[in-house]
Amino acid sequence: MRLNMFKAKRKGERTHGGARAAKLNDEQRLRRSVLACLLWENEFYEDGETISVRIEKLAEKVAPETVAKLAIEARTEMNLRHVPLLLLCVLAKTGAKKEKLVANTVVEVIQRADELSELVSVYWRNGKRPLSAQLKKGLARAFAKFDAYQLAKYDRPGPVRLRDVLFLVHAKPKAAEQAEVWRKLASKELDSPDTWEVALSAGADKRETFTRLLTERKLGYLALLRNLRNMSEAGVKEKLINAALLERKGAERVLPFRYIAAARAAPAFEAALDTAMLASLAREPKLAGTTLLIIDVSGSMYGSMLSRKSDMNRALAACALGAIARELCEEPLIYATAGSDAKRVHQTERVPARRGLALVDAIYALCAPLGGGGIFLNQVMRFLQPKHRQVDRVIVITDEQDCGTSAKDSPLNAPAFGRHNYLINVASARNGIGYDKWVHLDGFSEHVLRYIAEYERAFD
Repeated sequence: MRLNMFKAKRKGERTHGGARAAKLNDEQRLRRSVLACLLWENEFYEDGETISVRIEKLAEKVAPETVAKLAIEARTEMNLRHVPLLLLCVLAKTGAKKEKLVANTVVEVIQRADELSELVSVYWRNGKRPLSAQLKKGLARAFAKFDAYQLAKYDRPGPVRLRDVLFLVHAKPKAAEQAEVWRKLASKELDSPDTWEVALSAGADKRETFTRLLTERKLGYLALLRNLRNMSEAGVKEKLINAALLERKGAERVLPFRYIAAARAAPAFEAALDTAMLASLAREPKLAGTTLLIIDVSGSMYGSMLSRKSDMNRALAACALGAIARELCEEPLIYATAGSDAKRVHQTERVPARRGLALVDAIYALCAPLGGGGIFLNQVMRFLQPKHRQVDRVIVITDEQDCGTSAKDSPLNAPAFGRHNYLINVASARNGIGYDKWVHLDGFSEHVLRYIAEYERAFD
């Protein structure tokens, strides 16, 4: 992330809103395209295919070692699942001559058994072709990470099954027990996994199934969040559900906006969800002093969904990140900002002093009233500077598609008056504004906020 502090050239590039953007090197462009990317999902300004093609082309230009590190970061720190697989496909070609680089990276990136088959599917998306030697070695080693239950759970129907991958890579078992598991996988004899999907498809009682899985601690955390309404309607005891939410078993892989989606679907569990969302930061050291936190709620942030199957947008993702950022700050001052296309001016309002999901609601409620245009970073910072002349840090969360088109309003000239100044990008648009005098971060995982704390410890 430190590389994004490089001095940016200031000619030629424009945001989708028409403002002057920083001119970036290929590595910076790749990072901003990857770390908040839900692969092949459309964003407000760009379709998913355009973004994926750009990622491939940029990854081919960047050093293989850098692509490898980025793929690992995207999967293990930003909790993204599919874009790291696309990076692996490029790496299989560009890193083929780097001994063990591809294979080692595949092993680190693959965190779930179904990613074995998904990686092959992504590799074959434009037609079948032989797997590279290092890709085979990496997949073979990654296969050994998973036990019988995990393989059975994620051996889902599709063009590429786990058994297909096993045959392709000729994985060698480490012991007789593993050899038997793989034999059963190959012959489709693995025992059915004890999951809620399997149980309910077999006709089991919904209340009894969820109650048992919760009691035995066998329900994954994301499955728990997605099934809150189902469990409530089936009559599962709320005390049991709340206990599972607060236990947070497996929650480290859940992105913050998932809690908002769960609270919208099942408001009865909002209190436990609120606590669970912030629990990961309970023991984190606070950012000392005053933090000016600015959330972009412009039209491009709330105007399109994160995915085709979701009712969540980037404004909500930014609000969730803002709520978590507030917990890391000793003295937070929170503003929401947007602009009006007709007036070409910014509008900024102070957000009520709330916490958690209540803060998310307070920020998001300002989306429509503040206008439909993009963020105006220069005007926002000039507006706030007289009010808060001495702050320890400024954190802006945005998609960076500034609409300050005039030389006077150029976002590249925005005053960065904090002792530290950060811009967190939560989209994958081609160009951005938050470089040069800003520490630029990409992604909507809480890891971007942990980076701020680590950066300041090192800086100070």
